Amino acid sequence: MNLNDLKEFLDEKVLLYNAPAFIVDDPIQIPHLYTLKEDIEIAGYLSATIAWGNRKMIIKNAKRMMELMGNSPYDFVMEHKQDHLDNLDSFVHRTFNGVDFATFIKGLKHIYTNHNGLESVFANTSAPMQERISNFKRLFFEIEHPTRSEKHISDPMKGSAAKRINMYLRWMVRNDNNGVDLGIWNTISTADLSCPLDVHSGNVARKLGILKRKQNDAKALAELDNVLRQMDPIDPVKYDFALFGLGAIEKF
Repeated sequence: MNLNDLKEFLDEKVLLYNAPAFIVDDPIQIPHLYTLKEDIEIAGYLSATIAWGNRKMIIKNAKRMMELMGNSPYDFVMEHKQDHLDNLDSFVHRTFNGVDFATFIKGLKHIYTNHNGLESVFANTSAPMQERISNFKRLFFEIEHPTRSEKHISDPMKGSAAKRINMYLRWMVRNDNNGVDLGIWNTISTADLSCPLDVHSGNVARKLGILKRKQNDAKALAELDNVLRQMDPIDPVKYDFALFGLGAIEKF
């Protein structure tokens, strides 16, 4: 299959999966619960942070996170007291526990208080997006924190594909009027985004011959990005819908 044929095939899959029905079984439904920009940002970020494993469990636990914050994420982040953080102790999603949850609340408050919010951290530079993600991690953990929590933010500059943050950025930046991605950040171009590379998108990309590298790491992401940008230099990350849908839903 040549690149033009492949583009036509994947474009059809994008149209199929980049539709409101996608939201029902995807953690992107969590930030869709809110209307305030900061609530959307924080709900999306925390949901994306725990987005590995079974999708039903991700959604269940992300909803639990919101409940523990009184369904007002921004107010909770900015106004919390220690006893509020103590109430998070019971939370667990795989290796992300209550200690990590409390640390992330503190980290988010630091970002909003000292770095003008989540959007600003990613937008306030002309560096490649994967470098911006690495810088975000550095800023996030300027607070005092347990070392264990650092593993829950990937660093592309240390070889990670950073699937969850790249997915989060897709949620926040893309606005194609299809009702799936929220598109509330207009200071970042979709051209700067990278595909959230996971087991589904990686396996499909290899079967289609657009990814050769066997590991799902930063080098594989760069390889995949190169091909996706040839197919659509303005919105390459839209192909995440096609690759994920083919893998997770169609078992391609």
